[in-house]
Amino acid sequence: MKLLDTIHKRKSATITTIIMLLLLLAILFLGMKYLDPPIESGIAVNFGTSEMGSGNIQPSEPVKSQVQPEVAEQEQVTEETIEESVPDDALAEDVLTQESEESIKIKKAATERLKAKEESDKKVKAEAEAKRKAEAEAEKIRKDQDEKKRKLDALMGGIKNSEGTTTGGQGNDNVGGDKGNENGDPNADGYYGNGGSGRSGDYQLGSRKPLNKPKPTYDCEEEGLVIVAIQVNRAGKVIRANPGIKGSTNTATCLVSRAKEAALKTTWQPDSNAGSTQTGIIKYRFSLSN
Repeated sequence: MKLLDTIHKRKSATITTIIMLLLLLAILFLGMKYLDPPIESGIAVNFGTSEMGSGNIQPSEPVKSQVQPEVAEQEQVTEETIEESVPDDALAEDVLTQESEESIKIKKAATERLKAKEESDKKVKAEAEAKRKAEAEAEKIRKDQDEKKRKLDALMGGIKNSEGTTTGGQGNDNVGGDKGNENGDPNADGYYGNGGSGRSGDYQLGSRKPLNKPKPTYDCEEEGLVIVAIQVNRAGKVIRANPGIKGSTNTATCLVSRAKEAALKTTWQPDSNAGSTQTGIIKYRFSLSN
């Protein structure tokens, strides 16, 4: 054979055959052993026909069942305990749920009260701030009016307390002196009337003189000087009146309205040589003391 054509191959085949035989013999005589029947494992349990028993003699036949009162009673107590414990757990869960809902309601109510209090505080603060601003504005207006009145009184007092050192005079008589009223307006053209109220007015329109000078209705609880800017046409009619211009000491709505009404009713000398409109002023002095 070509497979065993050399001495080395023949030796290898011989050795392999011997090894295989030895392994086969070892398996047959030295292999795994087993018992028939096999050895049982675990814990041996005594033969019996019930879960409970007493005595030292092993019966060969099943014994008659006996009622175990203590065991039955124990089982009954256990069942009652279990039955009673279930409602207790459910009750506890219900109580916890109720307490949780009540806690949420209380927290929500407290939050709403806090929010309402904050809004109320903001509203009160805003109202107080608005009141403070209104009072400050009213106080400022009052001070301005008092200052204007003080200056006017100082001017009137200066004229009244003059020691006569100034030369010249004013009037329509042939006698020297300064004709007028101590309570009058130094810029007024009139020399008669109750001067203190000044409602007869001070009329200025160039060389043109007023023909009709209606007095303003005086039903206001205010006093002071109101200057009205007027525009007069060639026929002498006042076509426009703007009361409360610069120089006025009180621009209260009531005084301004009455001054405008009187200014619009005033008529002037016609002048065909005048412009289409001529601008002038009328001064009305209102006083509560006269």
